[in-house]
Amino acid sequence: MTSPFSFESLLTAVIVAVVVIVLLIVLVTLLRGIKVAKPDEAIIVTSRQKAVKPGDSALEETENAGQRVVFGSRVFVKPIVEAHFKLSLRSRQLNVQATAQTKDAITIKVNAVAVVKVGGSESMVRAAAQRFLNQQDQIETSTEEVLSGSVRSIVGQLTVTEIITNRQALQGQVLDAVRESLDVQGLQIDTLQIKEIDDDNGYIRDLGRAEAARVKQVAEVAESVARQASEEARIAADQAVAEQQRKLDLRNAEIQKETDKARAEASAAKPLAEAISQQEVISQQEITAGKRVGLRKQELDAEIRAVADAEAYSIEKKAQADAASSVAAANAERDRRKAQAEAVEAEGIAERNRRRSAAEALEAEGVAEKNRRIAAAEALRAEGEAEANSIRVKGAAEAEATRAQADALEERADDLLRQQVIGQLPDIVRAASEPLAAISNMTIISSDGHGTEQVSGSVSSQLASSMQIVKDLVGIDIAEIVTGRATGAAAGQAFAERGGAVAVRPKAKATPAE
Repeated sequence: MTSPFSFESLLTAVIVAVVVIVLLIVLVTLLRGIKVAKPDEAIIVTSRQKAVKPGDSALEETENAGQRVVFGSRVFVKPIVEAHFKLSLRSRQLNVQATAQTKDAITIKVNAVAVVKVGGSESMVRAAAQRFLNQQDQIETSTEEVLSGSVRSIVGQLTVTEIITNRQALQGQVLDAVRESLDVQGLQIDTLQIKEIDDDNGYIRDLGRAEAARVKQVAEVAESVARQASEEARIAADQAVAEQQRKLDLRNAEIQKETDKARAEASAAKPLAEAISQQEVISQQEITAGKRVGLRKQELDAEIRAVADAEAYSIEKKAQADAASSVAAANAERDRRKAQAEAVEAEGIAERNRRRSAAEALEAEGVAEKNRRIAAAEALRAEGEAEANSIRVKGAAEAEATRAQADALEERADDLLRQQVIGQLPDIVRAASEPLAAISNMTIISSDGHGTEQVSGSVSSQLASSMQIVKDLVGIDIAEIVTGRATGAAAGQAFAERGGAVAVRPKAKATPAE
C-alpha cells in the first residue's frame, strides 16, 4: 500500500516536470522565432493582412499591409501565424555586352561593367521580393538584358565620335534610361563603367590614325628643329671656346714676353754695376766700360726682344691656325649638313617634279589616245561613207548596165540568139559525130567501093537533121546564118582590096536543099 506522502511527491514531481518541459518548449519556440538579419540581407515577415480603415491615408497600401521589412537587426516571428523570408542585398557585378549601330551607321561593340543590388528601402525590397524572391539568381540576367537594350538604344542616338570622346555622357544616359525600369523591379545600379568600345572593321582605330600621324609629324619636326638648334649651339660653343683659347694663348705669349724682358734686364744689371764700381778707379775704363755695357745692353735687348717676339709670333700664329682650323671644321660640318638638307630638299623637289611630269605625260597620253580614237572613229565613219557611196555607185552602174543589157537584149534578141546558136555550132557538130567517135573499130562492107563516102554522108545527113530540128524549134536557119556570114566576110575582104570603089552584090541565099 502506497503512502499518501509518496503519491503527493510523485504528483508534484510530474507537475514540475511538465512545467519545465512546457517552459523549455516555450523557450525553444521563442528562441527559434527570433530571426537576425545580416548586414547584406533583409528579412521580410509576412502575417495576415490587416484591414484598412476607409479614409486612412497614412496606412500603406492593402497589398503591403501584412509585410514587415527588417534590415540588419533581429525580429521575432510569431510561430504559425507569421512567416519570414530572406532577400540578399549584396552587390552583383555584371558584364554587359551590346552590339549596336550608331547614328552614322557604324556597327560597334560596347563592353561595360555594372554593379547592381536590391534597393535599401522597404518599397524596393518588397518590389524585388515580389519578382526575385525565389529566383534571386535571375537578377543578373534580367539586369543585363535591360542594360543591353538601353545601351543599344542610346548608341543609336549618338555618333561614334560622340561616344568615344564623351563616355561619361553615354554612361549617364544609360543610367537615366534604366533607372525607372530598375526602380520598378526594386533594383538599383551602384556604378556603370564603359570598359571598351570596338568594331570589327577597324573604323575606330582608323579615326585616330590621322591625329597620330599629325602628332608624329609635329614631333619629328620639333625633333629636327631641336637637333638643328643643338648643333648650332654646339658649333657656337666650339667657336667661343676656340676664340677664348686664342685670347688665352695671346695673353700667355704677352706674359712670357714681359717675363723674358724682365729676366734679361735683371741679367744685364750685374755687368752695369761692375762697370760703375770700376769707374771710380779708372775713369777711362769707366767710359770704355760704360760704352761696352751700353753696347752689350743694346745687343742683349735686341736678342731677347727678337727671341720673345719670335716666340710670341709663333704662339699667336699657332693659336690663329688652331682657331681657323676649328672654325673651318665647324663651317665644313655646317656646310655638309646644309648640303645634305639641300640634297634631301632637291630630291623631294625632283620626286615631286617627276610625279608631276608623269601625271602630265599620263594626261597627255590620255588626250592623245582620245584624239586617236576620235580620228579613228572619223576615219571609220569616212570609210563607211565612202564604201556606202561606192556600193551605191556600183549598184547604180550595175543597174544601169543591167537595164542597158535588157534594152539591148530586147532590141537585138534575134541577133543575140543567132550569135549564141553560132557559138554552139562546134558543140552541135561534136554531138552529131559522137556516135561515130564512140566506135573503136568499124568494118565497112560495100559492094560498090564507096563505103567511106557513105559514112561521111551519114554524118552530113545527121548534121543536116540537127540543123532542121533547130530551125523547126526556134525558127533559126543555121545554114543561112553561116552562108550569110561567109558571104559578108568575102564581100568585106573584096571591098577592102578594091578600096571600096566596087559595090559588092551578095549572093543569093542557099537553101539546105542546095
